[in-house]
Amino acid sequence: MVVTVTFNPALDYIVYLPELRPGSLGRAVKETIVPGGKGLNVSVVLANLGIPNRALGFTAGFTGAEIRRLMETAGCETDFISLPSGFSRINVKVKAQEESEINGRGPEIGPKELEALYRRLDALQEGDFLVLAGSIPGSLPEDLYDRILLRLQGKGVETVVDAAGELLLRVLPHHPFLIKPNHLELGELFSRSLSSREEVAQYARLLQKQGARNVLVSMAGDGACLVTETGDTYFLSAPQGKVVNSVGAGDSMLAGFLAGWLQTGDYAQAMRLGVASGSATAFQEWLASREEIQALLAGKVMQPEGPAQL
Repeated sequence: MVVTVTFNPALDYIVYLPELRPGSLGRAVKETIVPGGKGLNVSVVLANLGIPNRALGFTAGFTGAEIRRLMETAGCETDFISLPSGFSRINVKVKAQEESEINGRGPEIGPKELEALYRRLDALQEGDFLVLAGSIPGSLPEDLYDRILLRLQGKGVETVVDAAGELLLRVLPHHPFLIKPNHLELGELFSRSLSSREEVAQYARLLQKQGARNVLVSMAGDGACLVTETGDTYFLSAPQGKVVNSVGAGDSMLAGFLAGWLQTGDYAQAMRLGVASGSATAFQEWLASREEIQALLAGKVMQPEGPAQL
């Protein structure tokens, strides 16, 4: 079973306007509401690719109930912890001549509710995959990812972390199965601007030396780089297409990679499905369906370059 955790899920209210002018009335020409949050995105794309999964996290109020409903409608099993007060946040995303976003704050999460999450994680078994994605709300300990991986140590649970900065660095000594920074986040970890894919691979290997087993680096329109625990390096260019939406593309790549790995046990094939999934989402208004991902795979022979030792 793949389990994802989203600490501060949201409803994303996406509004399309011909033009946004501050201080004036704007009338939407189109609008939609979808569940938001990195872990939720991973769960939805996994479900689209036929991988059973369970979405964990914290929800509150009427918005929390709608998040649960939308996730279950998308084919995901849910086990959210209900908070006693407040409501799950609403993120407003305005698409006009430029994209603008207003992200809500979200409810407070107390010690009792955090302990309930720990009990759910304690039930994970050998061979399960746990995906921790995104930032941690201010009401929770800033080293929470570190605490969770320490708690699971020795149980045979495979862990995947998609985070940035110190939050990511703290988990490396626990040897996560996979981490997925993007190329900008990777450069920021070392105070460098990475200008070539060879540099991306070089610094990804430095994260391996600090404990990560596999490092998948998303590089926007340039595709992805993967360095594996077997000592191989793969690069794969992204297929061509019109980028409609960048939100969720990295999460979709992560989901595609996990689906490919679980289905084949082959890093190159996992990377191939990961890049196709991330690109397919970037070419859609929301997260890509199985059919949209498969269409990309069929339309272009996406063969990773490698393995090669750098």
